[in-house]
Amino acid sequence: MADFLLELFSEEIPARMQAAAADQLRQRFESLLVEAGLSATGIEVEATPRRLALLAQGIPAASVALTEERRGPRADAPDAAIAGFLKSTGLPRDALEERETGKGRFLFARIATPGRPAGELLAERLPGLIAGFQWPKSMRWEETGLRWVRPLRGLVALLDGEVLPFTVAGLRTGRLTWGHRFMAGSDPFEILAPAPYRDQLRAAFVILSARERAAIIARGAARAAQAAGLVLVEDEALAQENAGLTEWPVPLLGRFDPAYLSVPREIIQLTMRTNQKYFACVDAEGVLAPAFVCVANLEAPDGGQAIVAGNERVLSARLSDARFFWEQDVKVPLEERAKKLSGILFHEKLGTMAEKVERVAKLARWLVEAFPAQFPGATPEMVERAARLARADLVTGTVGEFPELQGVIGGHIAETQGEPAPVVEALHQHYAPVPQGGAAVAVALADRADTIARFFAAGLVPTGSKDPFALRRAMLGIINMIRGRELRLPAPTLFVGGPEAPILDFLQERLRVQVRDEGLRPDVIDATLFWGGDADIVSVVARARALQAFIETEAGKNLLAGYKRAASILKIEEKKDARGYSFDASIPLSTYVGEAERGLAAFFVPAGGAASTLFFDEANALFAREDFTRLMAHLAQLRPAIDRFFDEVTVNDPDPATRLRRLGLLAAVRDAMHRVADFSKVEG
Repeated sequence: MADFLLELFSEEIPARMQAAAADQLRQRFESLLVEAGLSATGIEVEATPRRLALLAQGIPAASVALTEERRGPRADAPDAAIAGFLKSTGLPRDALEERETGKGRFLFARIATPGRPAGELLAERLPGLIAGFQWPKSMRWEETGLRWVRPLRGLVALLDGEVLPFTVAGLRTGRLTWGHRFMAGSDPFEILAPAPYRDQLRAAFVILSARERAAIIARGAARAAQAAGLVLVEDEALAQENAGLTEWPVPLLGRFDPAYLSVPREIIQLTMRTNQKYFACVDAEGVLAPAFVCVANLEAPDGGQAIVAGNERVLSARLSDARFFWEQDVKVPLEERAKKLSGILFHEKLGTMAEKVERVAKLARWLVEAFPAQFPGATPEMVERAARLARADLVTGTVGEFPELQGVIGGHIAETQGEPAPVVEALHQHYAPVPQGGAAVAVALADRADTIARFFAAGLVPTGSKDPFALRRAMLGIINMIRGRELRLPAPTLFVGGPEAPILDFLQERLRVQVRDEGLRPDVIDATLFWGGDADIVSVVARARALQAFIETEAGKNLLAGYKRAASILKIEEKKDARGYSFDASIPLSTYVGEAERGLAAFFVPAGGAASTLFFDEANALFAREDFTRLMAHLAQLRPAIDRFFDEVTVNDPDPATRLRRLGLLAAVRDAMHRVADFSKVEG
């Protein structure tokens, strides 16, 4: 068994591309091993700003020897046919075996392919692996046709201590690589073998593992903040991004003018994080501090003072710009800015942003007026105003400079300008996954519902994996808000202006995926997630959970079997008779013949000519209270009567009136159970 090292050394690889490139290198190498008849006991792939490296352990000395059996012509075939077969196999005539096949005697050849040295196989295939590498953006060498993210400068390919010779884009493999650009100098050094590769790089001030670099950054940044009496705002993604920018990371604390803290915290943090890749710091109370942590790519002789000073100057300039935009924005009332939304196109088929705002304002107001209990603390007037201001920050200078602050900065401007607290809260949380506060929920819900309704009305719906307008995410946002806040809203009423059936199918599809991931069976989901009457999402999910628990009991299984038998007979007879059957409650109980028929009818026939039955009265009361567990148990009372009915009664009686009466009883069973769920979709 041998170890293998492949290093692809290049100019700086963008941090955002490194993880995907490492995954691709692993997958391509694993496929190469399979195709070559090789294997490995372990494969590690790492990326730094200047290299992709693959380390494989336990590669066998040679590929697996293979034996192939090939059937040739019949044993009595013409000599020419047999000669052609011998030529294709490379075997003499006496090496062939004659065998009876049931269709005659045929010739068979067993062709042995010996294994080949692993080094030969790797050297043959690795150039293709490298040449076929895919990058989101790449450079192309005209003379070789190779496309790579940045200029490729060196190739290391070692099987144990031996170089595997091959060439890619004019580069010949060897054992030379380079250490840290500044701390290790410009001279290359030799990699002795795969095993000491990591340690040799570390000695040259390169930490190969991105995970280790990110951990060093996180720990070092936290220590730097703590040394200054502050607390680091932890940011795992930012640590990983800085790990992709450094081979020898060194976190350093810097400071900025406290006067900039007059700018909203989000603006300052976004400026530091997005533009400069800095970590923010807070004081013991969690208040943003005028300090940051940057990550240098070397240990400077002066301890990093010059690096910090340079970063402080750059950040000061960026914060100065941010403060300018902010101070200009708060001078203009949001209401005035909202008027400019008529100049922003929401979509070429859906009009302007101002038109969308108008629709959302009306829908949000209607939701609060129609369902006031679902939006506590919200008034129609406050909700409408919040909806009209929610998109006004699109035309601010701050959002123009920092698009990521869309939906955030508007709340700060509204607060500064003295808008009521519910309006400020709604603007602050407009894009939150599950907003808090009645006004915020109403506006966010109306906004997403309008988006879905209008895109569906225009025929711009998701297809397959394509969803250019993020409608799946919008629908999931609606579902999360409704379930998270337990809003009791009839699903069909939300999507004003859109085609109801396709939208509700789309809603059901998103909800089905979500509750399936929570453990609900697909058949149970399909049985309950339909939108009859005023059904709402919270109700149907509760029904699905109760149904799944019920059908897993013995009583539930037996009742389901009885239902399916009743539904099956009805389906056959309704198709044969070209009509549907329903229960006739006006038939007196005394008309039903025999104890089995009368026992089932007793559940559905109104007592003493009354308009309802105790069975349905109780079922309706349980349904209204959404006590679905007890409702399932209530339905289970039908089971003994259904079992006896099928044991003792012939449904298709020769007498037409008797047959009609008995089919009506089966329809009563079916319809009673359909009040809870479509049991025909439940497996079992």
